Amino acid sequence: MLRTLVMLTFWSVTAPLAALVGFPWTFLTGDIRLLYRMFNWGAITGVRLAGVRIETVGLDHLDPTRTHIFMSNHVSNLDPPIMIPLIPRRTSVLVKKELFRTPILGRAMRLGMLVPVDRGNREAGIEAVNAAKQVVDQGVNMTIYVEGKRSFDGKLLPFKKGPFYLALECGVPVVPITITGTHYIMPKRRFAIKPGTATVVFHPPIEPQDFGDRDSLMEKVRNSIESGLPEEYRTRISAQASASPFIL
Repeated sequence: MLRTLVMLTFWSVTAPLAALVGFPWTFLTGDIRLLYRMFNWGAITGVRLAGVRIETVGLDHLDPTRTHIFMSNHVSNLDPPIMIPLIPRRTSVLVKKELFRTPILGRAMRLGMLVPVDRGNREAGIEAVNAAKQVVDQGVNMTIYVEGKRSFDGKLLPFKKGPFYLALECGVPVVPITITGTHYIMPKRRFAIKPGTATVVFHPPIEPQDFGDRDSLMEKVRNSIESGLPEEYRTRISAQASASPFIL
């Protein structure tokens, strides 16, 4: 519990300070980069202060001059503050559309080209795919948790179809990511953080000419992500699609 409180206290102190500097600068200049760097630094520093060690594998696979769609598994609330700061260059993510109604935060997220999504609405899911494509077309990476929610047991859940429609539309490399360790450090529905090591594996990019159709790409991404999981978490099943095909 103490480790979690240390992390949250650090965030509660540094986030307002970053906002006091970052928000005015961003709104005056229209440039999100300073605010993005500040919040990334705060996110990963807070996690480290909580006793979490971070190891990365495969970053050398990536060409930082290219735009990518990153597709990751998701097992803990710690996944985003660990993973997002590691991604070369700026990335967009999917955010609950309700947060965009917050006056200052919503404006900053729009400047940051984050994508609003309503996970319970099929038509809104299609809109989110279109909005994400516009972001990628402007040279900003996109990062998506392809299961759509956190896994309880560390095993892969069925994938949503939306990210794969997006990849086929954008025609940029897809990078599967496996994050492990966070399921032990802070699993779903547990508040306390245990000390441990989180490992983030960046698998070799899948190039557009190697995608095949949507199901083939889904299978390739699933196999890559699952190959990075500990043996006990591998399900050895074919890629499965969510019943809600367009919801990211």
